[in-house]
Amino acid sequence: MAWVVLVVSGILEAVWATALGKSEGFSRLAPTVVFAVALILSMAGLAYAMRELPVGTSYAVWVGIGAVLTVVYAMATGAESVSLLKILFLGMIVGGVVGLKALH
Repeated sequence: MAWVVLVVSGILEAVWATALGKSEGFSRLAPTVVFAVALILSMAGLAYAMRELPVGTSYAVWVGIGAVLTVVYAMATGAESVSLLKILFLGMIVGGVVGLKALH
């Protein structure tokens, strides 16, 4: 169960990171509310997962999922450029996350 919560928390990290950018310095209400709710839920899930999983593994998986999804969303919406090298390096992060799960 801790792994499922950790993955969902990583997804929520991508949500709050994207909402933070769209909030324009917290000047837009809707993205600011999405940011705050996703941040709280993401951190709560990370804390829950850390009750059963090592801190380093939990944090690395959480950040990895959040970072990859944030970049993929930005590329999909045209906010960030797409390149083969960028996709390769994102794949390496995903491989690291999968490797950490496999070792646990």
